[in-house]
Amino acid sequence: MAEMEFSRHRRLRQNAAMRSLVRETFVRSEDLIYPIFIAAGENVRNEIHSMPGIYQLSLDHLLGEVKEAVELGIQSFILFGVPYEHDKDACGSGAFSHDGLIQQGIRLVKEQYPEVLVIADTCLCEYTDHGHCGIVKDGEILNDESLEYLVKTAVSQAEAGADIIAPSNMMDGFVTAIRAGLNEAGYQHIPIMSYAVKYASAFYGPFRDAANGAPQFGDRKTYQMDPANRLEAMREAQSDVQEGADFLIVKPAMAYMDIIRDVKNEFNLPIVAYNVSGEYSMIKAAAINGWINEKEIVMESMVGLKRAGADIIITYFAKDIARWLKEQ
Repeated sequence: MAEMEFSRHRRLRQNAAMRSLVRETFVRSEDLIYPIFIAAGENVRNEIHSMPGIYQLSLDHLLGEVKEAVELGIQSFILFGVPYEHDKDACGSGAFSHDGLIQQGIRLVKEQYPEVLVIADTCLCEYTDHGHCGIVKDGEILNDESLEYLVKTAVSQAEAGADIIAPSNMMDGFVTAIRAGLNEAGYQHIPIMSYAVKYASAFYGPFRDAANGAPQFGDRKTYQMDPANRLEAMREAQSDVQEGADFLIVKPAMAYMDIIRDVKNEFNLPIVAYNVSGEYSMIKAAAINGWINEKEIVMESMVGLKRAGADIIITYFAKDIARWLKEQ
């Protein structure tokens, strides 16, 4: 054995202090964005049955949720609205109403916690009676006509005090239209966190329970991406960079780590991985059944996303992760 020559990689793994010294990838509370669903009504705190631990919250419960997260070290939130069914219409007017759920939520949070980042989801699907992300005519989701309403939504969210606009609709040209609309309204300083690479994924199922936003006909495959496509992701991201995006989101996350790495290698903007509802629910379900160690699985998954190239992670596990990090 004395004459054999081979590398001694285990030298750098021999105890916890050594492993910490050479660790390459880290997850911090500052890297996390926590999604919150704002529901119409009062005294609403409905646990989403397919997303244990996540709730639809009325505005009177919103600040309590933000307070808990802030005390854990979370600094960034993305808000989604869940209006009454009878308030939905063909153009999703609730999305750009001055008194819309997201607009009211933004004002509440920024008044109480001016130092946190409030990100506004900018889409129409939660507010349209047909459940699609754009304007529909004769069963077709219209692209250019939808942009007008998306711009109105973004501007109304900026007026309410949003720090970042996050358009998730996947209409062609949405970044350039929103950028022009924000600039014209005097919000040149508001960045756009584009859902640049958003796949038509089965992993979104629980989100539709959370946001009450499933399409009433057809699906979203004419505007969200085919999961089989890799080069298309680069074309989508390139367009958004050219049109003025400040962040690039890849959604979903876990099954698309190759795409996260491709986008990270190609573009020098902050890359955001959206750890979506289905990814959350599968881990939660397995943990509830005692099949896995939830903390270890979640933290390994987050490290994997960071290692793949994500700078920022949108995740429903944000409070759990922040709590575990504090315990360390």
